[in-house]
Amino acid sequence: MTDAAVHLRPDLLRSDDLFAPPRASPGFVAARGDLLDDLRGFDAFGAATIETVEAGIPYLVNEYWTARQRQAAAIHEISYRACFKPQLPAFFIDRLTRPGEGVYDPFMGRGTTPLQAALMGRRPLGNDINPLSTLLTRPRLTPPTLGDVAARLATVPWSDSPLLREDLLAFYHPETLRELTVLRAWLLREAPLDESRPDPAIDWIRMVAINRLTGHSPGFFSVYTLPPNQAVSVESQVKINAKRDQIPPRRDIAKLILKKSRSLLGEAGHIAVTDPVLTAQDARDASGIANASATLVVTSPPFLDIVQYADDNWLRCWFAGIDVAAVDISMARTEAAWIAMVTGVLTDLARIVRPGGHVAFEVGEVRRGKVLLERLVWAAAERLPFERLAVMVNQQEFTKTANCWGVSNNKGGTNTNRIVLLRRS
Repeated sequence: MTDAAVHLRPDLLRSDDLFAPPRASPGFVAARGDLLDDLRGFDAFGAATIETVEAGIPYLVNEYWTARQRQAAAIHEISYRACFKPQLPAFFIDRLTRPGEGVYDPFMGRGTTPLQAALMGRRPLGNDINPLSTLLTRPRLTPPTLGDVAARLATVPWSDSPLLREDLLAFYHPETLRELTVLRAWLLREAPLDESRPDPAIDWIRMVAINRLTGHSPGFFSVYTLPPNQAVSVESQVKINAKRDQIPPRRDIAKLILKKSRSLLGEAGHIAVTDPVLTAQDARDASGIANASATLVVTSPPFLDIVQYADDNWLRCWFAGIDVAAVDISMARTEAAWIAMVTGVLTDLARIVRPGGHVAFEVGEVRRGKVLLERLVWAAAERLPFERLAVMVNQQEFTKTANCWGVSNNKGGTNTNRIVLLRRS
């Protein structure tokens, strides 16, 4: 099989059985042989796993979870650029951990891995150098009641008249921006960033507000803008407004927060958290995560310099009171720099993952498949205390995010999850 064949196999792109329900979960298969045998024999969607070896690396190619959108718990529905689906960590959590064991993500982003761990009764462990990730993740691990959210919103001094950032009028109606500025000041006062255990309802309100700042429907605070998981620059928004001949409409901040909260909290009762740990450190030295505390790591690092996380989150960081310029987000511009970063992360993971535990290190595709990041990860792990098992390729038929960015599905963007599987020796 050639590299191109691993990148995209048309014979794996089925339309008739894509959404067929998977077979019953095989449960705990943590041993090396059991895991690889399970992947080789996987046929839940009607196709056999294709096994090949490229550059000395074993590849296992199949559709291991559905490509269908919105198939996970509603509480996951927080927009974040370049995040993976909850089905990815769920696949490994089910097979490689038992209830109560630690599941860790050193690049947690919106918190998909720790939140899915909590939903499945595991101990959530998460880290991201940007404290914004903690603000997006922590509230969903200890969700409040809708009544508590409404009660706290009623204490916000909505009638205040603060100074406004006039450049933000490109996104917001003046009254909406006034309310948003009032809410921001109230949150910074009632739940400072250095507060490790803020009031759960206030923490939740901030999380929902961050998620509603900009988007493409009346459910967001802003005028129409795309994509919903980042904020374009003020200059770009001015151009969008002119092109669409639009003026930011009046939005009711409190009403929208309650509406989104009602949706997210629909399944919050299923969360069973055991002593979560969330840190905001460099993933190469996450000292706040204890030695041998994780049975499983499911993560996805920045893909070279493809995604500009600081630029994407400038508005969210402003609202949260985070100085984005002070956050040293890794943006490796060369393969050599990227592999050095990954080696540092894997070195720290060797400390955090207990012997016999696993790492699922997802890298997706970059530069139209010309750069195979999984091979760099494979090389980075060579001299570390990990057994390199295989690269698992989850083949997907469509990529909604690619369409959002104006890229035709299966023509560009990320159409496969490429996951390096490691076992701590």
